[in-house]
Amino acid sequence: MNAHLKTNEASRKRTRGILSLVFVMLLAIAILAGFRIYQRLMRPNVSVPQEGFSLYIPTDAGFQQVKDSLFLHHVIDDEGSFEWVAAKKDYPAHVRPGHYLVKDGMSNFQLVNMLRGGMQTPVKVTFNNVRDIRQLAGKIGAQIEADSAAIVEYLLHSDSIGAWGFSQRTLPALFLPNTYEFYWNTDAEKFTVKMKHEYDKFWNETRRNKAQALHLSPVEVSTLASIVDKETNKTDEMARIAGVYLNRLRSGWLLQADPTLVFAVGDFEMKRVLNVHKEIESPYNTYKYIGLPPGPICIPSLASINAVLDAEKHNFYYFCAKEDFSGYHVFAKTLSEHNRNAQRYHRALEMRN
Repeated sequence: MNAHLKTNEASRKRTRGILSLVFVMLLAIAILAGFRIYQRLMRPNVSVPQEGFSLYIPTDAGFQQVKDSLFLHHVIDDEGSFEWVAAKKDYPAHVRPGHYLVKDGMSNFQLVNMLRGGMQTPVKVTFNNVRDIRQLAGKIGAQIEADSAAIVEYLLHSDSIGAWGFSQRTLPALFLPNTYEFYWNTDAEKFTVKMKHEYDKFWNETRRNKAQALHLSPVEVSTLASIVDKETNKTDEMARIAGVYLNRLRSGWLLQADPTLVFAVGDFEMKRVLNVHKEIESPYNTYKYIGLPPGPICIPSLASINAVLDAEKHNFYYFCAKEDFSGYHVFAKTLSEHNRNAQRYHRALEMRN
């Protein structure tokens, strides 16, 4: 009996030993598997320059296109582990368009979470020195996903433009040259709505009161500013030139602004305005029609808009280019004085052939 009990006890010990060994082995396997999963998820798997890598995912792109962009530029160190994590987090079914800044040392877990969550990095969109809506669309289309054709189509045919009080002729006044933040996958409508928001913010009560004091609407301020922009690239004399045109408007004179003739002719490479151009039939011909043209002749700069709002008060009615070809102008109160200034300039031109 004692021998039988001892045998059973020994058998139980062996069983416990085997079970303990199996448990230890399974635990080791689990730890190893967990470590491998942890490595796939959490170890750094992105190698890019310090400034990061800009990943652009177009609207309607699939997971294959995302992989192609990352793998082609050698952003991912271990491509297999990235695909494994993406699959586990069901990212292929949740690809979101946009611009994503991929940073050096990111793990698969961080990268997939960012892409799956649509955590975009905005892009900076800048435009200035813009002649017309089509040129604007070209500049914007090069910086966000919406192409220039879609932007032009929306701007020229959207009901929103009319509802906001703009026509095709006055539409350039809506856009204020500056640098703005957008999500890269912004479409034409969202771009325009953002510009309307910026327009309303710019035309605050203070600026509207200044415009009203000049007996001008915000669009009329922008129209005059567009002429000032084309007359000079010297910011420090814009307010004086604006004052000349305001004097002419108040006195009921023709503006006689050469840049409006260039716009009317449509030849933006034209170097000199001739007498024949002054006879062209166009509402933009300020040699024939009193007052401001029906809309801006370009998208005016913020500097020129502010120059109109804070125009210099003086008694000048004329100006012409300085004979030193510095880009600055000389101003005159009378026609005879102006003619003398113009003669000096033309003599200087002749001396330079």
